[in-house]
Amino acid sequence: MTDAEEFCNHLAQVQEVEPSSDGCEECLRTGGRWVHLRVCMICGHVGCCDSSPGRHATGHFEETGHPLIQSFEPGEEWWWCYVDEMAFGVDGAPSFEHH
Repeated sequence: MTDAEEFCNHLAQVQEVEPSSDGCEECLRTGGRWVHLRVCMICGHVGCCDSSPGRHATGHFEETGHPLIQSFEPGEEWWWCYVDEMAFGVDGAPSFEHH
């Protein structure tokens, strides 16, 4: 992982978010399944990762243009910028836990 500010210019878009659910919103609605979860750091949408059949976190980015997600897995705090295609850590960022 790299230092976010050096390579990602999208951090100014980050909001204080409340995760929208404890699982992938779209998978919960349709009865789908997911492998890992990601939370949008712009609006709080919870979607599934690209290893999941629905790839709903990426779909959310494609629909909204919201560039930043954080892992929504216990013990994981890494972020991903879809625009810059890079993973990084953010000092002092919230850590999300779900059930």
